Amino acid sequence: MDSNRAALESLREELTASLAEDGDAAPVEPDRAIGRLTRQDAMQAQQMALELRRRNRQRLQMIERALERLEAGAYGECTRCGAPISEARLKLKPETPVCVECAGGGR
Repeated sequence: MDSNRAALESLREELTASLAEDGDAAPVEPDRAIGRLTRQDAMQAQQMALELRRRNRQRLQMIERALERLEAGAYGECTRCGAPISEARLKLKPETPVCVECAGGGR
């Protein structure tokens, strides 16, 4: 479990740093110097950056909850069915709260 804790804490640090350095996206200003397509590209890039930021915040919340489960001694147990989550799944995605079957809708 110590390697899982280390992985979770490392991910938490990475995401926290990433979210701290990404500022809020400013609106794309209409500008005569750039063409319509260039502005659309800038707006699309802005939306992609906002979505990435949203996903990073969501993953950070999942990591925090996984660390709470680790402290409570429930880490590695599926939060839906209570079955053990495979080590391979935890290694791939240490913040996962559910086993493969529950993730796929099997249970």
